[in-house]
Amino acid sequence: MPGTMRFYIRHDDIITSMIRGKVLEGGLKPPLKWAGGKRWLSDWVMKTWTDYKDKRYVEPFCGGMAIALSLMPEKALLNDINLHLINFYSHIQKGLNIGLEMKNDRTLYYDYRKRFNELAGTSAQETKEAAELFYYLNRTCFNGLSRFNNSGKFNVPFGKYRTINYKHDFTDYKEAFKKWVFSALDFEKLAVTSEDFVYADPPYDVQFTHYSRGDFSWPDQERLAKWLSGLDCPVIVSNQYTERIFDLYQSYGFEMIMKDAPRYISSDGNRSMAREIVGTLRIKNEAHGRVGP
Repeated sequence: MPGTMRFYIRHDDIITSMIRGKVLEGGLKPPLKWAGGKRWLSDWVMKTWTDYKDKRYVEPFCGGMAIALSLMPEKALLNDINLHLINFYSHIQKGLNIGLEMKNDRTLYYDYRKRFNELAGTSAQETKEAAELFYYLNRTCFNGLSRFNNSGKFNVPFGKYRTINYKHDFTDYKEAFKKWVFSALDFEKLAVTSEDFVYADPPYDVQFTHYSRGDFSWPDQERLAKWLSGLDCPVIVSNQYTERIFDLYQSYGFEMIMKDAPRYISSDGNRSMAREIVGTLRIKNEAHGRVGP
């Protein structure tokens, strides 16, 4: 990809998660570091979700699952095109307990990255070993990025953390994931009905889109907006603000809201407020409200 690659990372606020109507002490935090996480938006989505909590919650791009783990829906379809991410969640659903040695060590990191890439693209990419390696790489790599080259190989360099708190036992997530369904499909293949509630947070309309083996291009952005507009259920979509993204969703009848979100641009060390859009369709006005100026 020509030019300088810029990585956009979100710094999230601590939230309290709810499971089956009960507050978990300390909250159930997302198990992965995730660029573009939406924990900062979770309070507002929670207020909107209250009127629809009997519906199945659907995320076509579940990523780090910050919103899902905040809402804790009874039923959910959580999808992402990143096969390795979904494999990790699938093993958490089974009660993942990592036996892999994990430490913040450069040599170990590149050994594990090599092993992970040996598994990638083979039937072994769905194994427990692959899930463990994916978790270790996510926690240890540069800014928790999930980036792959054209051959489908993970290529994020070693991170710069002084200390890392690795989690080994994920059985505390097992009950939460019990009735959730995970899939790794193109969003148009998801069977969404009027009984669902959709929250979509696709890859941003920026240079860094090599999130899985394939890019998420502008035609994909257009295809997504059209697909979301055609669903017969409440829809919320969020994305980094660009003029064409704003115009695209507005053209399909979405009510558009601007929102400031914290981000860190690692290429120049600048910390600034990024502008994001939140689009809603078929959301009750009394539930919707406004998300700030």
